Amino acid sequence: MAAAQRTVIENCSIATVDADDTEYASGYLVLAGNRIEALGAGTAPEGLENVVRRIDATGHLATPGLVNTHHHFYQWITRGLATDHNLFDWLVALYPVWARIDEPMAYAAAQGSLAMMARGGVTTAMDHHYVYPRDAGDLSGAIIRAARETGVRFTLARGSMDRGEKDGGLPPDFAVETLEDALAATEATVREHHDASPDAMTQVAVAPCSPFSVSTELMREAAESARRLGVRLHTHGSETVEEEKFCHELFGMGPTDYFESTGWLGEDVWMAHCVHMNDSDIAAFARTKTGVAHCPSSNARLAAGIARVPDMLAAGVPVGLGVDGTASNESGELHTELRNALLINRLGAHKEAALTARQALRLGTHGGARVLGRAAETGSLEAGKLADLVLWRMDTLAHSSIADPVTALVFGAAAPVTASFVNGRQIVQDGRLLTVDEDAIARTTRDQARRLARIAAQR
Repeated sequence: MAAAQRTVIENCSIATVDADDTEYASGYLVLAGNRIEALGAGTAPEGLENVVRRIDATGHLATPGLVNTHHHFYQWITRGLATDHNLFDWLVALYPVWARIDEPMAYAAAQGSLAMMARGGVTTAMDHHYVYPRDAGDLSGAIIRAARETGVRFTLARGSMDRGEKDGGLPPDFAVETLEDALAATEATVREHHDASPDAMTQVAVAPCSPFSVSTELMREAAESARRLGVRLHTHGSETVEEEKFCHELFGMGPTDYFESTGWLGEDVWMAHCVHMNDSDIAAFARTKTGVAHCPSSNARLAAGIARVPDMLAAGVPVGLGVDGTASNESGELHTELRNALLINRLGAHKEAALTARQALRLGTHGGARVLGRAAETGSLEAGKLADLVLWRMDTLAHSSIADPVTALVFGAAAPVTASFVNGRQIVQDGRLLTVDEDAIARTTRDQARRLARIAAQR
């Protein structure tokens, strides 16, 4: 890194979220190119060459960038609908609307979702997109383009559905693909967009939607395809009691046993929600290192229940945090999920011992990176890792009287983001995005939401 341009950050508290949870009350970070070159207590070493910027981060906490492990970007333009529904009723109400999306809508919705997350400290995002209406355009390409413009590290979980209403599924028949088309389109997306390199900005996962919208054949063949292509697998799992009943009625077994029978347990797999898991289910996930995307706000919004996150962590299950789609988490922010994960889990069986502030921060950073298969490169602040980090301002009215900055970040109000770096590039300055025009995105997403509402009302 001798010839790389360097940025030096000094005088901040640092929570590294490394294996030892190393923290510095006042320390420094040296960024060289797209990597963290050095960090530690006190001030940066003297004599560093090619220092192009020095940041006095007094009053700030530096953490790894947040990692979002589950989302549906397209839902940005259907926020605020079906607000008093459980999951199945919510899906029935919204599928006919979602089935009308097209490329301009998907692009605008991705811009809105990404902008909201990035300005709140997310440096690695993912999108589980599974609605591909006929003749809707290049939806995957539009979503990936929005992520590149925003500047975040990104995984597109290319979803699919082949079980429409005529086959007992929830989505309208015209919004699902055939088995053959889904597999072919998913493989084409992987081959066109997936980057397997360690510092990849764009990766692709194979992601059939859920047991009640996907045939067993698609689940099984998608898993085989993903492993042949060398990419990860993602789906929804054990989200509601209705899903468990559905699986028993249709397959003669619960969701976890069904997933195992179709090849969907393994350290290359992560599932969203996993709210209704018994001891045997958790043991199976732990044994196979299957990951979980915990979405506390969405689970509460849809009255799905409280996931057994403390038990999963104790068993060794990889767990990260997810925003989920913004039609079931209208704020669209991940940093609020640190607090909500801690508080909601304390309503469960473990009460005040459920999660600590530092466990919540780990879920949102290293835990998420592990779930996405990227913990070797990001998710913690360590020399040699990618320069994905956030400076949170902790000296304002909202936090200044809380002595411990990690407690302030998790228990307190949403902290302002002074700076966010992805791959060594700053994408946020004083709470505003540097890469895209937030106000223009607000106007475009409003227009596309209204356009979708008009089209849906005419059908």
